[in-house]
Amino acid sequence: MKVKTKLSLAVGLLFLMIVAVTFVSGKYISDLRADTENILRANYKTLEYTRNMMTALDEPTLERFSSRPFEENLARQAANVTEPGEGAATRRLSSHFQALQGTPASDSLRRLVRRDLSEIMGLNMRAIVAKSEQATATAETATSSIAFTGTICLLIALILLVNLPGNIADPIRELTGSIQQIAAKNYGKRVHFESHGEFGDLARSFNTMAEKLQEFDSSSLANLLFEKKRNEALIEQMEEPVIGLDENQVLLFANGNALQVLGMKKAELVGHSARELSANNDLLRSLTDDLATGTKTEPADRPAPLKIYKDNRESYFEKEVVEIQVVPTGELKKQPKGHVIVLKNVTPFKELDFAKTNFLATISHELKTPISSIKMSLQLLKNPQTGVLNEEQRQLLESVREDSDRLLKITGELLDMTQIETGKIELLIDATDPLRILNYALETVRVPAGQKRISLITTLGDALPRIQADYDKTAWVLTNLLVNAIRHAPEQSRVEVRLDAKENGLFFYVKDQGKGIEERYLTRIFDRYFQVPGNLKEGTGLGLAICKEFIEAQRGTIGVDSAVGEGSIFYFWLPAAL
Repeated sequence: MKVKTKLSLAVGLLFLMIVAVTFVSGKYISDLRADTENILRANYKTLEYTRNMMTALDEPTLERFSSRPFEENLARQAANVTEPGEGAATRRLSSHFQALQGTPASDSLRRLVRRDLSEIMGLNMRAIVAKSEQATATAETATSSIAFTGTICLLIALILLVNLPGNIADPIRELTGSIQQIAAKNYGKRVHFESHGEFGDLARSFNTMAEKLQEFDSSSLANLLFEKKRNEALIEQMEEPVIGLDENQVLLFANGNALQVLGMKKAELVGHSARELSANNDLLRSLTDDLATGTKTEPADRPAPLKIYKDNRESYFEKEVVEIQVVPTGELKKQPKGHVIVLKNVTPFKELDFAKTNFLATISHELKTPISSIKMSLQLLKNPQTGVLNEEQRQLLESVREDSDRLLKITGELLDMTQIETGKIELLIDATDPLRILNYALETVRVPAGQKRISLITTLGDALPRIQADYDKTAWVLTNLLVNAIRHAPEQSRVEVRLDAKENGLFFYVKDQGKGIEERYLTRIFDRYFQVPGNLKEGTGLGLAICKEFIEAQRGTIGVDSAVGEGSIFYFWLPAAL
């Protein structure tokens, strides 16, 4: 029952006094309710909006940050400015957030936005305290007024004096105590009286406000910070050097091993632009150059392992770049948000490769001497002065000679490959006449071409320039391409050699009429030890790989065009002499 109803039932003699008490009580209760609802409407909503913005801002990784929730809550906050100074703080927040949208990885702008949010929250928290104090003062005034009126009523009716103050003062006293507890940040405090009148509405409004404040106080920000620290600890414990960058090439993190190989401190690295740091750090520049240009490294074109001095020894690392892409909330397409660079330690494998190279070099070098002695002995046996040989003996000698030539070629290729792998290949690059190279190669393969009755067709372009090349190595390459063409060409066919001046250099083309190469093998034809399946296995499969190394060492290019049933065209290009 409402207070006004209770007073209406009082004695007619006390009607005016009851009306006065009701008016006073209703006024102060309405004021208290208005103060409480004003806190909910004006201040709590602002706290809720700022909490949502803080949550969006404090995502543990940049990839999950989305500005849409932040913008929505910022618009609501702009429409809910109620406290002095809150409008200016909101405008500063909007300005700093717009700047942050332009550079989302900026820690300084992020701190400014967080400071603005804290300022707005502080203004509203102080307003809550002030309004709580105002409500307390109102409650105290109401208590005094009602008590005074009750005292007068006591003179008229002792019964009203006993019942009326308790009905009015007790809820107000409990609410006053609860408000004081909330002001002391004890957000678990609740008003426990039940009523269907003004006090009941006030109690329900107050309890709703306290529950919302408690929810805000126990938000998940601490959990998010804990998860962030745990992820950082996992990255730090990784054995491989790991470096993270955002989409603007700003370094986000680097574990201890990465800092060690880069020779930098964490404070010097994290939060700084990789482009700026690369000017004084060659290793960092080599790690981030392809990220700056946006080029992707294909598996077949991966650079050689990086040699880095680590743990008082030379170590070798392969770089692996992982592109981070996320789908923002409410969108369908992935967006790039940065890269993670992982350096895999391949030192044990590199040491095994060195051991293999040294072993092949030693074996090849040791084999050349006895093979040369065998060839010399064969020449002596073929000399009539050493005796007359019958037909079977001559065939055996020819077979031994062919095997000796093949072994000598294999050991020569192995020696060339070991020189390439160890970087000991020596080039004598000079202005060279391409016709001299062509004539040498044609003269070398004339005999095997004649044995298969293959015609060697030569086509020369106009105004052939001299090329900047090593004569011996280039002649070896052209000879090897011609030998391969003759080997795979059918008898009584033709092999064409064409020279064309193009692209500030000279192209050498060797075309045969063989069965051609399947498209799936074209990308591997220049790999070491690779031989096209189904072909007669001769040699080591190193010839074309050596050709590629020789040509690229002279700043040239080499390639092949082929199709099954149409033959093959091998070509290489070398720059023209200056």
